[in-house]
Amino acid sequence: MSPDDLVARYPRLYHMAHQGSWPAIREHGLLSTKALLDLYQVVGPDRGAVETARRPALAHISRPGLPGATIRDQKPMSDSALRKCLQDGLEPSDWYKILNGYSYFWLSPGRVRKLLQARAYRDSLQTVLVLDTAGLVTRYEKRIRLSAINSGSTIRNALPRGLKTFLPIAEFPFAERAKRRALADNVVELVIDHSVPDVATSVRTVWEVRGPDVLREIYRSPQATLSDGFGC
Repeated sequence: MSPDDLVARYPRLYHMAHQGSWPAIREHGLLSTKALLDLYQVVGPDRGAVETARRPALAHISRPGLPGATIRDQKPMSDSALRKCLQDGLEPSDWYKILNGYSYFWLSPGRVRKLLQARAYRDSLQTVLVLDTAGLVTRYEKRIRLSAINSGSTIRNALPRGLKTFLPIAEFPFAERAKRRALADNVVELVIDHSVPDVATSVRTVWEVRGPDVLREIYRSPQATLSDGFGC
């Protein structure tokens, strides 16, 4: 798959964030868990509890001079399920550390809507970003990886995963998978290593959502078009 093919097939990306997080994202960028822990200088056992172990609940971190930050839970995963599906000799702690090194984007709005209506999130306000794929690919192509699965979930059918779950754009087998999968189920996740400090330049619209209900538009870029909505 070429970068041009990726942009043509998936012109928009989607990111689900915590309620009220848009001002911080706009100012500081989109930070992976690892990047947040680095910024907040979390070390030792406190860091290990967040970075290399399953988070059953939201994790809150702080540092003098910085606003408090909240890191999303990992309820859709379990150590027991990971042990059954991990490859390449990886342990659950290895997988959590791999996941925590990336910033995540969905390529299908339908997958975001499904996540918004999951039991863990449907009653809470969430912030959804709609982003221009082309800009991110232009600036971050070498740091982008693509995944064919929801890498952060082992619910129901825990698909195999390992060192080759996240592939460079050129190595992703899009054409082969397209023979038996719809576009929305071909490339599932786009991730960027560590952080996206200038992510705001690619954001087209930002929405406040609760479950299936889009409550309001928080932000609209001058470059946004009518197709940059997020109707559920």
